[in-house]
Amino acid sequence: MKVTTPRLTHHVLTVEGRTTGEPVLFVHGNVSSSAFWRDTMAALPERYRPLAADLRGFGESDPAPVDATRGVRDWSDDLAELVESQGLTELHLVGWSLGGGVVLQFLRDHPAAVRSLTLVNPVSPYGYGGTEGPEGRLTHPDGTGAGAAAANPDFVARLKAGDMSDESPTSPRNVFRTSYVKNPDGISDEDFYVRSMLTTRVGEHNYPGDPVTSPAWPGVAPGKYGVLNALAPTHFRLDDLHEIDPKPPILWIRGADDVIVSDASLFDLAHLGALGVVPGSPGTPAQPMVTQTRAVLERYGRYREAVLDDCGHSPHLEHPAEFRRLLTDHFGEA
Repeated sequence: MKVTTPRLTHHVLTVEGRTTGEPVLFVHGNVSSSAFWRDTMAALPERYRPLAADLRGFGESDPAPVDATRGVRDWSDDLAELVESQGLTELHLVGWSLGGGVVLQFLRDHPAAVRSLTLVNPVSPYGYGGTEGPEGRLTHPDGTGAGAAAANPDFVARLKAGDMSDESPTSPRNVFRTSYVKNPDGISDEDFYVRSMLTTRVGEHNYPGDPVTSPAWPGVAPGKYGVLNALAPTHFRLDDLHEIDPKPPILWIRGADDVIVSDASLFDLAHLGALGVVPGSPGTPAQPMVTQTRAVLERYGRYREAVLDDCGHSPHLEHPAEFRRLLTDHFGEA
C-alpha cells in the first residue's frame, strides 16, 4: 500500500488479509527493499500483523534526499510518522543491516512505542568505518575512513544501470552471491532479490552519497548527504542507548560468517588495508563491529544474542525456519 505523510509517500509491503493483530514492522538493509522480508512476513503466525516499509531512496517509496548530518534520523523519523499515521502501538520492530541502525535510532527516540526489538546483522551503533576499539573511538576527528567515497564506483555504476548480469565481481548479482549470503545455491529466487537491489536510488543525495576526500589514509571522509555518509561515525553514534526508559527486550540475530558486518569486514577499508588490498595502510585497526554492538547491548542489559552457523549477512533468507522460530519466540516473551 501507499501511505502519504507530511515527510514522505511510503510504499509499505503487507500480507493480504492481515489487518489486525500485533503489529510487526520490518526494516530492510542497504541496497535492498521491503521485498527482502516477503517470505518472512507471509510465514508469520496469524496473531501478527506484518508490515515492511521501503526506506526513502529505496524500493517504491519517494526518492527523497537523505540528510546525512542527522545520521539515520531521516529514516527513523519517516517511520515514526508512518507508525503514527497507521495508529500502530506496541510495535515489534525488526531491522536488518542498515535497518538495524534505523530501528535502534527509533528505539532511542521513541522507547515507549516499542514492545520488542530484533536486530539482524545490524550496523554497529558507532556507524560503518572510521572507528577503533569496542568503545567506537574515532580514528580521525573528521571520520576519515567512512563515507560515500568508500563505495566501489563500478558497483555504483552497475547498480544505476540496472545490471542483472553476473559478468563482473562488482555486479549486484555477484555482490548478492558473495556478500549477502554465504551459500547462494540455497537461494531459490535470486532474480527477485537482485531486482530489489536495483530499486536503490543512485546519486549524491541517496546511494552512496556525496564523496569527500581526506588527506589522511585511506583518503575518504564523510560528506553531508546520502546513505553511506549517514552511517559515518561522526553522524551516527548511539552511546547512550542504556539510558532510555522503558527498555524493551532486544534479540540480536547474526550469521557467524557475515563478511559485511563483522570484526574483520571485507568492506572495511581499515581491514582491507591490513590485508594489503588498499595500499599505504599505516596499520589502522579494523573496526570491531560485532564487538562494538555487544558492548552497547551489554550496557543496555536486556538483550539476547543468537548466532547462526553456516550463515552470512541474511539469516532470514539463509535459515528461514530457524530465523522465524527465534523471532516468534522473542515476540511471545515480550
